[in-house]
Amino acid sequence: MAIIEPIREDVTHPGHIKKYSAPLRLWHWINAIVISGSLLTVLINATITDRRPVTALVKDELKHAGAVVTDDQAGSVAHALGDSVWSIHTYFGYGLAVLLLFRLVLEFFQLADQKFIGKIKGAYRQFQTIKKERELARHELAVKSIYAVFYLLLIIMAVTGLFLAFEDLLAPFKSIRHSVKDVHGFCMYLIIAFIVVHIAGVFLAERKDDGKGIVSDMINGGKS
Repeated sequence: MAIIEPIREDVTHPGHIKKYSAPLRLWHWINAIVISGSLLTVLINATITDRRPVTALVKDELKHAGAVVTDDQAGSVAHALGDSVWSIHTYFGYGLAVLLLFRLVLEFFQLADQKFIGKIKGAYRQFQTIKKERELARHELAVKSIYAVFYLLLIIMAVTGLFLAFEDLLAPFKSIRHSVKDVHGFCMYLIIAFIVVHIAGVFLAERKDDGKGIVSDMINGGKS
């Protein structure tokens, strides 16, 4: 059993399908949209609105229109375009921070058997006590550990992102801005890696009889 494949069966209740509450499902899909939007803005700024090609494009287009601008003037236009995209990226970041807070609060109101921490504890107990289900429990622990790292990355991304967004108000800590930006960027690549692994795991699981329906479970809540 591949370590990246999520399990449809509820390890703590053998024979039953995992249940997902409506708030958790809503969080999952909105979070996917927000993260995708955030990554898309980074991609746009690294390609379409990259300063050098945009500067050259602005100069050429204005030249053909009969106007002459300097490199600095064209660069200012390119910089403004990039800033506009980064503004959108910042709003996505605010959304991510709000969603993360919502997820942390939701954990306290979830049913006991649907709480993330509860699932980890349940899988660990199954691993310790039921030998015939040990392989399934070990796999569930591995998958949940990967998700736990993902949540940690989201927290780091949100904290570092908010630091960068409000750096003017955090002037005493300006000396660590570069380090914070590096951490923020590095976590972005790790999150991209998680997304790739997550999608691959779901795809592989959906190809198996005991895993078919994982995507629909995250839509309808895990109906039997």
